[in-house]
Amino acid sequence: MQVNAAIRDAFDTIARRADDVQRAFTPGAQPAFDDVATPGDRSRVIFDPLSAAAPPDAYFISSDERGRTTYTRDGALQLAGGAICGADGRPMYGFAPGQPALSALRVDPVDLALGRTANLRVESDGSVVYDRAAIDPRTGARETQRVVLGTLALARFPAATKLPVADASHVLAPPGVVAHVGRAGDGSFGRLTPMHREQSRIDFDRSLDRLHDAYAAFDALGAANKAKSGLTKTAMDLLK
Repeated sequence: MQVNAAIRDAFDTIARRADDVQRAFTPGAQPAFDDVATPGDRSRVIFDPLSAAAPPDAYFISSDERGRTTYTRDGALQLAGGAICGADGRPMYGFAPGQPALSALRVDPVDLALGRTANLRVESDGSVVYDRAAIDPRTGARETQRVVLGTLALARFPAATKLPVADASHVLAPPGVVAHVGRAGDGSFGRLTPMHREQSRIDFDRSLDRLHDAYAAFDALGAANKAKSGLTKTAMDLLK
C-alpha cells in the first residue's frame, strides 16, 4: 500500500513532536531531602556529590551500545562496575592520568575491593575524586589521601550546529563535524557546577503546543484528502 507523501511527512512531524515532549520529561536537577525535614523545607537539602551541571555550551561525552560517541547534558553520574557512568549505565569519558586518549574513568580495583572510595565526588574542574583511608607505615597514624581518577571531558560544537538526536538525553555529532574537546575551566570551557544536575532544556508547554499543531495539521490534511476523494467519486459517478 502506497502512502501519500504529504501524509507520510505529517506522520514524521508528529513523531518528532512526540519525541520533543518525551525529552521534556528527561530527569533533571531534583535534589533529595532529609527524611526528617519538614515538607517544603529546603534548608536540609542533600545534593548528590556525583552530579554536576556542564557549562551552558558544553556536553559530557559518553558512548552507546553500538559504540557510537554520544554527547549529553545529563550530569547525573554513578559508579557501576568500577567505572564512572551516566544514570543510564553508559561510561562517561575523560582524561585519566597517564592516558593520552579519552577513556572511561575507573576507580582503582584494589580500592574498590577494599571499600576505600569514600566521598566519591565531582569537583568544579571536572576532577572525579575520592578519599582513600590509609595508615602511615612509619607512625601508624591514620591519614586520608585524595585520589583523582581523572577529569571529565567536555565537548562543544560550532554555533548553530544541528545535532542529531540519539535518544531522550543524548545527541550525536553530525557527519563531518568534529567537536572541540577539553576540560572544565581550561580557558575554553567554563567550570562545572558540582552537586547539581541540569533539567531538560525543552519547554514542556511549548512542546505540547507543537505536538497539538502537528496533529491539527494531520487532521486538516486528512479532511482535504477525504474531500478530494469525494469530488473524484462524484465526478466518476457523473461520467457513468
